[in-house]
Amino acid sequence: MKPRISMITLGVGDLDRATRFYEQGLGLPRYPMEAAGVAFFALEGTWLALYPWSALAEDATVPAEGSGFRGTALAHNVSSREEVDLVMAQAVNAGARVVKPAQDAFWGGYSGYFADPEGHLWEVAWNPFMAIGPQDE
Repeated sequence: MKPRISMITLGVGDLDRATRFYEQGLGLPRYPMEAAGVAFFALEGTWLALYPWSALAEDATVPAEGSGFRGTALAHNVSSREEVDLVMAQAVNAGARVVKPAQDAFWGGYSGYFADPEGHLWEVAWNPFMAIGPQDE
């Protein structure tokens, strides 16, 4: 197996609302293909992190059991603390709910969590120790 994830698929209850959130709210580039019942967004590379279930739930400040935590969090890493705050604000303006306000993290960086309109968790993080994912030009 090659070391990559080619697609992450999120299950959503309202496709139109979710598509608007990601395309218009967060500005992700929608793939120009019209197909019934699905929306694709072409992104720039992915990383996979494995982290203990209960520790990830604790970091996001959500219960590990039941509907509060789904066992995953998507991460969007940025190049500065200020950019964390900007992305969090953009997500909220697009309809996201802040789950954990951006703050200094126990591991030495700065991060916060939001839930998209369907409840999927996103961490927005600045890591001063290593660059994760594609780098800004």
